[in-house]
Amino acid sequence: MIEPSGPRAKEIIYRDGNVMSSCMSRPYPLVIDRARGATITDVEGKTYIDFVAGIAVMNVGHSNPEVSAAVTAQMEKMAHCAFTDFFADPPVRLAEKLKQLTGYDRLFLCNSGTESVEAAIKLAIWKLDRQSLLGFYGAFHGRTLGSLSLTCSTVKHKEHFPTIRVVHAHYGYCYRCPLHLKYPGCGIECARQIETLIFKKELSPKDIAAIVVEPILGEGGYIVPPPEFHQEIRRICDDNDILMVADEVQAGCYRTGTFMAMENFGVRADIICMAKALGGGLPLGATLSSSSIMDWPPGTHSNTFGGNLLASAASLAALKFMEREDIGTQAKQLGDHLMMRLRELQSKYPAIGDVRGLGLMIGVEIVKPDGSIDPDTRDRIVVEGFKEGIVLLPCGDSAIRFSPPLVITKAEADTGMDRFEAALKNLSF
Repeated sequence: MIEPSGPRAKEIIYRDGNVMSSCMSRPYPLVIDRARGATITDVEGKTYIDFVAGIAVMNVGHSNPEVSAAVTAQMEKMAHCAFTDFFADPPVRLAEKLKQLTGYDRLFLCNSGTESVEAAIKLAIWKLDRQSLLGFYGAFHGRTLGSLSLTCSTVKHKEHFPTIRVVHAHYGYCYRCPLHLKYPGCGIECARQIETLIFKKELSPKDIAAIVVEPILGEGGYIVPPPEFHQEIRRICDDNDILMVADEVQAGCYRTGTFMAMENFGVRADIICMAKALGGGLPLGATLSSSSIMDWPPGTHSNTFGGNLLASAASLAALKFMEREDIGTQAKQLGDHLMMRLRELQSKYPAIGDVRGLGLMIGVEIVKPDGSIDPDTRDRIVVEGFKEGIVLLPCGDSAIRFSPPLVITKAEADTGMDRFEAALKNLSF
């Protein structure tokens, strides 16, 4: 067990253990006190370069002054109004902004990514009157009943819990192709098997309401599929009258350089799910679609906190900040720089098997000398990173995610890379 950074951190961790649920998993004893931009300070005063951004939430940076000012101003007026029962301006202005950014002309507001996926599931089932869904191995969509049924990243998430009818297909994971094929000669067989195998052997397309897919696998390993993968999914949906749902919860809000990550693949889904960075640090989710699809009658779906005034104000301020600062270009440029630095490290350290990503959504896969996955070493690197002053988290079977705030500077990114290399050296690679 790695020691906390000091007595105050140790005391808080002890108190946490006496009151918090045991279901949470913390890879190392970081006890955060405050943060600004891309830098975190713990309760002992030690600072860290943040390569996690609250799990891709703080795209606008920690303690963004424009978001803070917007929330403070709204709090002085009113915090909550039960928006699904009454009317208010901030959620409407937010919806109008999202319509401008995405082109989708209807949305439903909620509190989180899993709720946005649940709304998408309900909408698809209601619209097509079909009861089944198709998801992908390695996917993570949330932990409530419908989203949990789609989630397929580890059995631990589902063990002991009921699920709804979902079949899973292979994702476009070219570094470790589950079909042992090589891109591009494979013909995107992973996607094609939906028609050639699943539709023929397991589930009729006439029973499937939606195919739900992440533009880039998040929890599953920050895996970027080839461009044709999503294009093939789009074709399959069109040919079989199935709705395509894009889970943009982790990849959206300019993290990959474009506002919607699916834009990188030239694909437009019928329904998209957003959350995480959308709230600027406050809990907020949204399910977006067209008026021809999202035409369900009043009472079909609702919630208490969706359209919360504080979250709406924070989101609108965050979106305006990201648009004005051209944060997508920043994500592309810094992402290219980080990928270059990581590939330089890959050439020096054989434990780095693969470096992949789009924008500032980058995955580094850690491998054994024979190329097989090495989750134990991955976890040790993450802990060594903490000791060196960088905040990292694992993802997938053997990967480390790099998803810093999009406002991170080149100097901060380089400092973080130097500390990452120090973590590798500490393990004598």
